[in-house]
Amino acid sequence: MLRPQIPIEPEHNGKHPIPHESSNGHTVGNSQPDGDGCLNIQQSLDHFEEMIIAGFRIPFTKRTVVDEEKLFDLLDYIRSTLPAAFNEATVITQQREEILLEAEEYGQRIVDAAQTKRAQILEESDIIRSAEHEALELKRKVQLECELLMQQTLEEIDLKRRQCQQEIEQMRAEAMAEAQQIEQGADDYADSVLEHIEQDLNEMTRIIRNGRSSLNASRLPPKKK
Repeated sequence: MLRPQIPIEPEHNGKHPIPHESSNGHTVGNSQPDGDGCLNIQQSLDHFEEMIIAGFRIPFTKRTVVDEEKLFDLLDYIRSTLPAAFNEATVITQQREEILLEAEEYGQRIVDAAQTKRAQILEESDIIRSAEHEALELKRKVQLECELLMQQTLEEIDLKRRQCQQEIEQMRAEAMAEAQQIEQGADDYADSVLEHIEQDLNEMTRIIRNGRSSLNASRLPPKKK
């Protein structure tokens, strides 16, 4: 049979006081420090356990006699505290879910940022590899062009050398031919000059001979008749 419930007035903070035993043996509301509903229920359960331990134990049995009024007062208090505890548990659960949701969103943002950073690093790595490949290809191309240009330069130098050698040989041959022509002309001129001198000398010799002959003829005595 249920006992009529004794109303317990809530404290000014909206929480019911934990019942305790008064000086006349009755349980009355006890003002507790501010705390959550779960803490009040835990304290009530502790009081419930203390009530059983403090009860009269029937010898040779496992039964204990407890004060019915105290028990009902404590049960009434627990009933009045349960809604607040449930509400607080609901709030805690909601807060937990919100915290988990925020943590999940934060973790997802970290994952997204990491993936974005990874994609950026991969893209930068691709750009770097592409730039290195282009630089290597450019280096090879420049080396090839330099080698080709050097080969062409050497060939042009060799061609110029051969051309210069040919021109020198040609100039030498022309100079020798011109020298021979000059030498031949000088010989011809000298021979011509000597020939004229020889002719002049011959003429002078003839004149001298004639003069001497005339002189010798004038010196001879006249012939006798």
